[in-house]
Amino acid sequence: MESADASWGLWTTRFFWLGVAVAAYEVFRLIRFVWHIRRLFLVGNPGAVGPHLGAWAVVTGATDGIGKAYAEELAKRRMKVVLISRSQEKLDKVASDIRDKYKVETKTIVADFQNRDTIYSNIKAGLEGLEIGILVNNVGIGYPRPECFLDVPELDKLIDNMININCISVCKMTQLVLPNMVKRSKGVILNMSSIAAVNQAPFLAVYSATKGFVSYFSHCLNVEYRDKGIIVQSFVPDLVFTKMSKISRPNIFRPTPERFVKYAINTVGLVSETAGYPFHEFLVWLIHLIPSWISDEVMARVIIHGKHSIYKKQKAN
Repeated sequence: MESADASWGLWTTRFFWLGVAVAAYEVFRLIRFVWHIRRLFLVGNPGAVGPHLGAWAVVTGATDGIGKAYAEELAKRRMKVVLISRSQEKLDKVASDIRDKYKVETKTIVADFQNRDTIYSNIKAGLEGLEIGILVNNVGIGYPRPECFLDVPELDKLIDNMININCISVCKMTQLVLPNMVKRSKGVILNMSSIAAVNQAPFLAVYSATKGFVSYFSHCLNVEYRDKGIIVQSFVPDLVFTKMSKISRPNIFRPTPERFVKYAINTVGLVSETAGYPFHEFLVWLIHLIPSWISDEVMARVIIHGKHSIYKKQKAN
């Protein structure tokens, strides 16, 4: 009996210290995350982006949402801005507003990134001779609403367009600007991915996969070219208040594009990938913390709820 009591006491002690070790490790992870948030968003690296990289910034998808917010922020930092989008009318309006407000030179290039066989020679000609310090690969498209893969309306068209716009554009635009950055040993490339690349998004399969491509491509390029003075960074935000997100109003968890960019741009040079916004960074941390089967189930339920909400709005209209 004494032997059994001693054995039980030994195991109890072992489990106690194991619990202490696990608790200490989790506290350490939390402290490290808080320090990470402080470093990224409270301290930041505000001097990383500016004319010292090069006179010009290039922004795709520049007439709305995050792209427009980046163009304005870069102009505020005294960089000349090349705006690329598919509507000349919208380009002219944004370019005029930026020139009037920030007194910097602008240039516009019309490009519909669905048409990968026809646009890049025109973009190359438009960028010829410019000292480009930063490229923001922002252009992208999403689903009309979440659906099972085979139920997506005009599936062939969606596959082609999404790969052309979300993936091919990132590669081709990088191919155009990177050589001169390497020659000058400085430059920044910012690629807009999504939280759907961190936690795969059922019912948005093609979109989620294209954003995963952007994240992997960015990480690889950053490793390949960081010793040459080039920073390649990807962003994996949750919902931002844009037309593509289809949310009705911004809040502290779903920021305006301007608020998102205010935080995101100051993280350049600190990490190769970030959500770009404090609350989204916390969400990404949670996704990495919990088992994948739980995060997959939560993501699926959230997306299905979003699908029903979008369907109701479309039916009401």
